[in-house]
Amino acid sequence: MAIVSSGFEKSPSPNINRKIRLLDPTLLEEDTKTKKEDSLRPNSWHEFIGQSALKEVLSISVKAALSRQEALDHVLLYGPPGLGKTTMALVLANELGVKCRITSAPALERQRDIIGLLLNLQENEVLFVDEIHRLTKVAEELLYPALEDFRLDLTVGRGTTARTREITLPRFTLVGATTRPAAISSPLRDRFGITQRLNFYNLQDLEMIIQRTAKLFNLSLDVEAGLEIARRCRGTPRIANRLLRRVRDYATVKNKIDLVDKSLVDDSLKLHQVDERGLDQSDRRLLSFICDNHNGGPVGLETLAAALGEETATLEAVVEPFLMQIGFLKRTPRGRVVTPEAINHLNFHYGTDTN
Repeated sequence: MAIVSSGFEKSPSPNINRKIRLLDPTLLEEDTKTKKEDSLRPNSWHEFIGQSALKEVLSISVKAALSRQEALDHVLLYGPPGLGKTTMALVLANELGVKCRITSAPALERQRDIIGLLLNLQENEVLFVDEIHRLTKVAEELLYPALEDFRLDLTVGRGTTARTREITLPRFTLVGATTRPAAISSPLRDRFGITQRLNFYNLQDLEMIIQRTAKLFNLSLDVEAGLEIARRCRGTPRIANRLLRRVRDYATVKNKIDLVDKSLVDDSLKLHQVDERGLDQSDRRLLSFICDNHNGGPVGLETLAAALGEETATLEAVVEPFLMQIGFLKRTPRGRVVTPEAINHLNFHYGTDTN
């Protein structure tokens, strides 16, 4: 697979100062720090596990583009972090037999950044822009004619001497990725020919991903152990691979690398305070606070943030979505409410994991 760096590094996350969580679906440094980790990415549709409907749609579009010897229509991929949007873009480029240039919207702050990137593109290449909802207005306006007519309109000079210069660009495919599709402006969104959502993975697909990663790690993992990790990874492959790394570390220290079973996974993830429902300490602190101090709710977001020492944006974007997804937390006009299912789960853990 041909991957080309754009030369622009990603800018720091706006939540860079918040505490790093093992179950955070966003990309952490450990996820990309070695070449061994890079090899976890699949290279083809056959190796990409899950997202069957999405793969079928994109594979048909790729075959049609190749048969007509044209560039693929621009693609917008959206969905929660950690589901494989970047990986899908790399597979697309590989299936098309072209290079994939990777950058992110925060890295394209100045006009010359986006101009230099577009001028270096080759015929039919794939340009992947992560966090595309964070593009500046200047970058968007430069992209409009580039996406629609494959041309770059530049203004040379100032005042009365200013003139417009038009530069023809090779036909290329923009693959945009975002976790916030509603934040993308309508003019930009309308220029994507293919818009697809990535969904959370089911247990069967997650178990296959975990077993594939275990083989790449030269780790023997029995079926029950793989399923146990799959149950705790919140439907997200990135978290599944991260949990498997922690299990691998534990197995190495305990000299049980020859075969990892369910009990070893339990011991390892209990050490990291990840329970059988995929909750960590931050999740349990929030639920326990509502139960113990507000009789299960409702309680306002500002009150929760102040009591837990977290930012309101962190609670809304990182902690609460999964709790709502599994039916442990409800948002009401009066505040947050803990469900009976969550209360039963917390009773099982009171006095051990809710510190």
